[in-house]
Amino acid sequence: MFGPEGPSLRELAAQALSSVERGYDLLAPKFDHTPFRTPDAVLESVARVLAPLGPFDDGLDLCCGTGAGVEVLAGLCRRSVTGVDFSAGMLDMARRRARLPAGGPEVAWVRGDARALPFAAAFELVVSFGAFGHFLPRELPGLFSRVHAVLRPGGRFAFPVLAPPRPTRPGYWMLLGFDTAMRVRNALWRPPFVMYYRTFRLGDVLRELGRAGFDVELHPLPEFGRREDGSPRARLVVARRSQPAAGSVNS
Repeated sequence: MFGPEGPSLRELAAQALSSVERGYDLLAPKFDHTPFRTPDAVLESVARVLAPLGPFDDGLDLCCGTGAGVEVLAGLCRRSVTGVDFSAGMLDMARRRARLPAGGPEVAWVRGDARALPFAAAFELVVSFGAFGHFLPRELPGLFSRVHAVLRPGGRFAFPVLAPPRPTRPGYWMLLGFDTAMRVRNALWRPPFVMYYRTFRLGDVLRELGRAGFDVELHPLPEFGRREDGSPRARLVVARRSQPAAGSVNS
C-alpha cells in the first residue's frame, strides 16, 4: 500500500483531513493500488452468483469508484451499464481505466449522490461494493428507498457482506480502533470524513431492506470459506423489488 504506486502516509493524512468527496478526489490516481479497492476474487464470486439470476438489460453500480463494479455489470447486462459516484476524481479514473469488453453494453458515468439518485425506475440490477461505511445508520432507510425507486419491478439490489471478526481476533480490535479514531477526528475536525467499518450490521440492513419494499435472499460466497461455527465468511445480499416502498401509494 505504501510502495511506489500506492499513496504515502502524508497523502493518506491529507485525504483523511478532507471531506469524503475531496478525499477521494485526492486518492483517485492511486486508489487501485490500495486495499480499499474491492479484490478481484470478491468481484468474480459475486458475478458467478448473479449470472444465473439474469438476464439483465440495464445495470447500475452504486458508488462505482474507479469502475470495478461496472466491469462486473458489463459481463451481466445486455444493453447498458451506469456507474454513479460523487467523486469527480474517481469517475475520471474509471473512464480511463475500466476494462470493458468490445461490443458490450453502452456505458455511462454519472456524478451524483447515492442518497439522491437522478434516475427513474430504469434498472434490473443495482450493485455496490465496499461503499456502505460512508453512510450513517440513520441514512440507510433513505438510501434503500432510493435504490428501490430506480429498480424496475422484480429488479435486484446486490452487494457482498463479510462476517465481522470476533472479539478474540486481532481484526476486531483493528476495526474498533479505526472507528474510534474516526469518531474522534470527526468530533474535532470539519468537514467530517464519514468512514466506519462497524456501523453496517447485517441484522439492521435486512430489516431496513424489508421496510423499503424488498424481499431478501442471502447467498454464501463459498470461495471465502466458513467460520468456526459453520457460518459463511462472506455472503451476497440479493434484495428483490417486489412491493411498493414503505409510505408509497398505489394508483
